Amino acid sequence: MPLAQARVVVAGLGVTGRAVERALRPRVAALVTVDAGADDADVREPEDPAVVARVVADADLVVTSPGWRPTTPLLAAARAAGVPVWSEVELAWRLRVERAGSAADGAGRGPAPWLGVTGTNGKTTTVEMLAAILAAAGLRTRAVGNVGRPLVEAALDPGLDVLAVELSSFQLHFTHTTAFLAGAVLNIAADHLDWHGSLDAYAADKGRVYERAAVACVYNVADRRTEDLVRAADVAEGARAVGFTLGTPGPGMLGLVEDVLVDRAFHAPADARDRQGYAAELGTLADLAHLAPGGDTAALAPHVVADALAAAALARAHGVPARAVRDGLRAYRPGEHRIQRVGLVDGVAYVDDSKATNAHAASASLAAFAPGSVVWVVGGLAKGATFDDLVAERADRLRAAVVIGVDQAPFTDALARHAPAIPVRAVDPGDTGTVMRRAVEAARSLARPGDTVLLAPAGASQDQFRSYAHRGEAFAAAVADLAPQETPQET
Repeated sequence: MPLAQARVVVAGLGVTGRAVERALRPRVAALVTVDAGADDADVREPEDPAVVARVVADADLVVTSPGWRPTTPLLAAARAAGVPVWSEVELAWRLRVERAGSAADGAGRGPAPWLGVTGTNGKTTTVEMLAAILAAAGLRTRAVGNVGRPLVEAALDPGLDVLAVELSSFQLHFTHTTAFLAGAVLNIAADHLDWHGSLDAYAADKGRVYERAAVACVYNVADRRTEDLVRAADVAEGARAVGFTLGTPGPGMLGLVEDVLVDRAFHAPADARDRQGYAAELGTLADLAHLAPGGDTAALAPHVVADALAAAALARAHGVPARAVRDGLRAYRPGEHRIQRVGLVDGVAYVDDSKATNAHAASASLAAFAPGSVVWVVGGLAKGATFDDLVAERADRLRAAVVIGVDQAPFTDALARHAPAIPVRAVDPGDTGTVMRRAVEAARSLARPGDTVLLAPAGASQDQFRSYAHRGEAFAAAVADLAPQETPQET
């Protein structure tokens, strides 16, 4: 049924739902909004069976916000009744408009192509690096989707040449027909298992970014699950599997040769006779030095380099020249709450990595510091995950741990099992308003000069904070309130 004749239900009126409502209202026959928490929603009883039955009976399509689980009564009833359920991503793909002409990309060449980034961790860094590289090539672009501007708004903007799209597993679950020019799955680790039900189901949703890919499926050589997802994908004729690695790249990969980022995938035409005999230099680790503590490339976190290589692979799939990769990586500046130093007090550094909302991200964060030097502020919503592997892998980095959050047992139990020798302080969750101040004070008492107090929570924030950003801001404010301790004078 054409959208112009459809009766559409919009499930959820957060940022995504509002953008969907604005896009659809002038394009459909009828529109009903559903949200228990929105005063202006047409329906505010999404759990009432009678209400759900009535809404579904009158619907031709449901467009859902990413926070709505597939098991919610409205979505489950729609699927049972054969009513299609789309994500905002699916809607945006179907509403794409023709690009306006540009010097960089020409006119009359159809809608702007999409370059997709998903994975458990590193999505935002990679997609923002990608946008910086595309901009350095003179292309009109935006980082959109799970970051920044809603995707449906960008899809309706004729002034964009190419979209750098960050995608969560929630967004991909109800996405059915997209065909990215190139897609990347950065890594797969246990996360959101309470939403997806299993790691395999979670990974399968991530793998949707590869379906119908036109040019390349970018995968992490160090993560076999990402390569398996490429092998399982039904791609367009001629699409290639392109790996990225922190080691020396083989043919068809991007990687490192000493301190040089090199491309052995897009450096020459596919039919060039000698293409395996050389590579294109994309930049050096020095081009990422501004992302390392103190500008020291030796301290550059490995996952930052991996993200840069993934972004470079996607950009190169779009035909971006090598020099634009270098210029874009130099121009990129990370957002807040990602391994961001917020203070230095009495010789102890305080680092905010509040965006490390799962075990995989926290592990990468801890790996960036010297053994025995971290007082770790950890805790939050576990989302069905366990933390034994994380603590066992990174116990050598820890001097001590401070545990926050309402449900502390998953974290304290893992620390007791795998790091029994380190001191652990549990912060009473009773007074949420002061929890971070008390956590920082406890961490200060455990740290020594030269140490780092690292907020890398490994859990979501909504048990005690509005968002990961609010949690990071509370951490930075508590650090700012610390006064240097006076050193006793010798007499």
